[in-house]
Amino acid sequence: MFTGLALYPFIESWATGDKREHHLLDRPRNTPNRTAIGVMALTFTLVSLLNGGNDIIAQRFHLTINQMMWFSRIGVLVLPPLAFIITKRLCLSLQRADRDLVLHGRETGRLVRMPNGEFTEIHEPISAEKAWLLTSHEQIAPLELPLEDESGVRNPGVLKNKLRNRISRATAVAVPKATETERRELEGHH
Repeated sequence: MFTGLALYPFIESWATGDKREHHLLDRPRNTPNRTAIGVMALTFTLVSLLNGGNDIIAQRFHLTINQMMWFSRIGVLVLPPLAFIITKRLCLSLQRADRDLVLHGRETGRLVRMPNGEFTEIHEPISAEKAWLLTSHEQIAPLELPLEDESGVRNPGVLKNKLRNRISRATAVAVPKATETERRELEGHH
């Protein structure tokens, strides 16, 4: 487990083709795959840790060792992928919330009734600093390594390139961040 976590930065660098030095931390929601893999590793470690003390847990909660063993057998296979999926979906939904906040502004809680009877909520623009914070992250495009050369002959490393393309696409999943032109267009509508 710890070897995999130690090797992950090198695997991600290989998969994305990003070989630059990085000295800034990313917000967890802006790297959903990395965050989800970390949560998956923590879930696996916690289930394994609980399995290490299964006799004490069984005694405290009046369970049998067989019940604890079945929980750990199923839990070690089911809970980490489930944690991965849930965490990745949460990160993507937080990215969508950031995008909406940048584009539409902060909710004020004030309702205005329109002449046709419809109620709308007034939104207040966020500060330039907050907008910069929410849109300053990089979004790496997935690699598209060629599987064939220009004459249609299959490359010798086609399996490696297929694997790298697939991992790169999975790593690059993100909600597109709001651009300055989109912000200006929406400001003109208000």
